[in-house]
Amino acid sequence: MARFNPRARLDTSRMQEAGGGGGGGGFGGGGIGMPHIAGGGVGAIIIAVIIYAVQAWIGGGGGVGSQSLSSARMGVAQGGASADYSRCKTGDDANKSVDCALVAVENSLYDYWSQQPSLADALGGRRFQPENKVVTFEGSVQTGGCGSATTDVGPFYCSGDGNIYLDEAFSTTVASQLGIDANGPTSFVRAYVVAHEYGHHIQDLLGTINQVRTQQGPDSDSVRLERQADCYAGMWASAAANTKDSSGVNIYSSLTDQDIQDAIRAAGEVGDDYIQQRMGGSVDQSSFTHGTSKQREGWFQAGYRDSSGDLGVCDTFHAQNLSNPSSIS
Repeated sequence: MARFNPRARLDTSRMQEAGGGGGGGGFGGGGIGMPHIAGGGVGAIIIAVIIYAVQAWIGGGGGVGSQSLSSARMGVAQGGASADYSRCKTGDDANKSVDCALVAVENSLYDYWSQQPSLADALGGRRFQPENKVVTFEGSVQTGGCGSATTDVGPFYCSGDGNIYLDEAFSTTVASQLGIDANGPTSFVRAYVVAHEYGHHIQDLLGTINQVRTQQGPDSDSVRLERQADCYAGMWASAAANTKDSSGVNIYSSLTDQDIQDAIRAAGEVGDDYIQQRMGGSVDQSSFTHGTSKQREGWFQAGYRDSSGDLGVCDTFHAQNLSNPSSIS
């Protein structure tokens, strides 16, 4: 299947490969890795996709303490060569290469959000600014405003430097759990991950991250922030097939119902409750930072179903019930 339009021209100016950074234990000392919130203000906040290491995903049957997430996922991340985005010129390249497919996804997200009237209104005349870079890394990475991070953290957005950081092993692990080949250039699991992080960039532009006061709990600001990023990802997915390159050529050739179902399932795989259960423990809502699987799926679908492009559809901070996207007051 030719996912991307072979005639589309790719812009690699916002792509960067950080290179391998070695292994190690990460923030959790090699055990459970937590999303990192660097000290200080909003400019130092890292928003991660996952709550903590899902070591049950790694396999081997050894249980939670048998293997660190960093070492297991490093085996996936370092299994291939570093990305070479300079060779990504067209949609045809994106159909043949995972690296170039990532460029096409970023280009699609940039086109969607830069042309989004509701966002332009919310910015109040301020010019839309894309993310500085999408930085892919293996093992560990030094950010420009949020300190260092390792594979344990997973993909994240750093508002300190405006970059999106992608540990490529994360989406491979999620896709493997779903029985999907994430290494195929047409995989929509990776697209969902990038779209979620781009949602955090939109929140940064709007100052929404400043609203985060409570970090844990089923109705915490952290959960509301994450649900909104999922909803923003759904908004993009709804219009992705119509996004264009700089010359006005469609970036995508096709987008199927199965693609959307894969994205929804991926969202469910990183719900707080699902992760805790897979780790063999009970569900502790007081520790929630990202919300339940059902909530993640529901808010992605809410953004996807609404074709108006109205940011208000994703106003999780005014939702009376985070399990019901229609409860926005």
